[in-house]
Amino acid sequence: MCGIIGGYDRERRPFGKALAERACERMVHRGPDDRGFFEADGILLGNQRLSILDISGGHQPMFSDDQQIIVVQNGEIYNFKELAKGLDCRTNCDTEVILRLYERDGEDFVKQLNGMFAIAIFDRRKESLLLYRDRIGQKPLYLYDDGKRILFASEIKSLFAMGVEAEMNWEGFDAYLTYNFVPPPVTLFKNINHLMPGHMLKMGPQGSSVRRWWNLAEMPVESRTEESWCEEIIDTLQSAIKLRLRADVPLGAFLSGGIDSSSVVSLMSQNLPHPVQTFCIGFDDPRFDESQYAQEVADQCGTSHTCEVLNPNLTETWPLTIYHNDQPHGDVSFMPTYWVSHLARKSVKVVLTGDGGDELFAGYDVHRNFFANQDLTQPREQIEAAYINAISLLQPAAKNSLYSVEAKRELGEFDASRFATSHLEEFRDLDPINQALALDTRLLLPGNNLVKPDKMAMAVSLEPRAPYLDYRMVDLAFRIPGSLKLRNGVTKSILKKACEKILPSNIIYRKKQMFTVPIGEWFKRELSPFINEVLLSSRSMERGFFQPERVSQMIQEHQSNKVNHTRAIRALLAVELWQRTFIDETFDHAPNYSELGINSSVNFETVTKKAA
Repeated sequence: MCGIIGGYDRERRPFGKALAERACERMVHRGPDDRGFFEADGILLGNQRLSILDISGGHQPMFSDDQQIIVVQNGEIYNFKELAKGLDCRTNCDTEVILRLYERDGEDFVKQLNGMFAIAIFDRRKESLLLYRDRIGQKPLYLYDDGKRILFASEIKSLFAMGVEAEMNWEGFDAYLTYNFVPPPVTLFKNINHLMPGHMLKMGPQGSSVRRWWNLAEMPVESRTEESWCEEIIDTLQSAIKLRLRADVPLGAFLSGGIDSSSVVSLMSQNLPHPVQTFCIGFDDPRFDESQYAQEVADQCGTSHTCEVLNPNLTETWPLTIYHNDQPHGDVSFMPTYWVSHLARKSVKVVLTGDGGDELFAGYDVHRNFFANQDLTQPREQIEAAYINAISLLQPAAKNSLYSVEAKRELGEFDASRFATSHLEEFRDLDPINQALALDTRLLLPGNNLVKPDKMAMAVSLEPRAPYLDYRMVDLAFRIPGSLKLRNGVTKSILKKACEKILPSNIIYRKKQMFTVPIGEWFKRELSPFINEVLLSSRSMERGFFQPERVSQMIQEHQSNKVNHTRAIRALLAVELWQRTFIDETFDHAPNYSELGINSSVNFETVTKKAA
């Protein structure tokens, strides 16, 4: 697990060590254990390493014996031991397996990898630079191309350290307010894009090209007995977990008490000779506290469990999370994710998580509510349009009433729904439920729900691993008919039935709680001065993005209980904090509220409790 940076200069201009050092230093949190560079002939490769496997032998960049092939990577190749058989490896490091596979099998070697990764390979023989991103997009890889030089990095802030100017991208801005996150491949920064999951970028003397090396849309749905599906789900999850237990450092697991993290911990407990170290955070507001369920699972599995109880008001952490995310996210669960990562890092360097279960098996309320009320006999185009509306933060009419004249002029005829429409059209061979889940897997996971564990855990130098996102689990999930996932109003129905063999029914079938905080209520009371100072300040209004009267009206409607604008208000707050962090001034550290010109904030206290 690391961060990588690099570039390809079409005019063969040198990059210089100082530039590489600045870029790596900006994301030193991703890998504080080691740093390495390669530069020659207009090529730069750099790595900031968090040592997990082969601590002494895994230095990057890694070179072929003839020095003609150079590799850096961010991530983990979980099946590296199996792949190493028959290869002449001199280390026990997964990066060398990447190098040897490329030597032997060429560009398509990547199809053999089971892991999460962003990989850069420079082949001096062909003068080509290859960039690869994993199938689901667990590891980020951002790109900047000015026509003369292509730069890449695991975090956008490292591109700024390499000289890229931070400018807002209006297309990304409108997309953010449509989906509550910025959907890849665009970002909220002008001329900076995200390499899509399952894609590779090749650069050489003949130019650059992007191609897909893995496609979710190619999964055929099967008809089988429910029992056989349940058996394969547990067997595949078990195998995925075993691979993810490979580490030369202490590892543990996040445990919320929900079915996804609980199933992972249960199977981990069967495969480790010692108690699993599990971590959760609770809130002193019972409406949002799941810690008792986590404790129940911990007791059943015999884990060494640590719970930290927080005052739910984590707004003090908001600027820090935005800095580490590089982009605004309206999802406030980034803040508690940061704190559970911070808690775990005190004891371990790797955690297994339950990420991906909701997107693969239909676990969200939006899935249940949409399909409970949707007429599936309608033309597929109408169903698709209705689903896009269901997952949208702001509808076109709402955005139109909010945007200023200047913003409307900048956006022109741009339609952010195209990000979802293009994927939905590709998945029309799937049933409507699986089609919606495929969109979530293609868009929501790499755009938001995988950004959260990656950026928040890596902010404290912690590696998160997600067994549910093993490509074999993804393949399996999309072979299962959607009607078995969402059945009679029960979300994740087939997964819940499969987990009956490993978890008690009260954990499996309890009502789902979102990993969030009651921020909408605080907007009406404790955080009212904060909202006014941030959103109604002259600094905010002078940007000219929104109509001041409409912003003020939304706040008033929310605080008087006329209309619940929680999601919209927190999205507007996040984008304003982002503007102050990256556009007004590009900070080289996580700023506090005072540095952002904000005086209204609420502190919080924590109390750590260790299970007996």
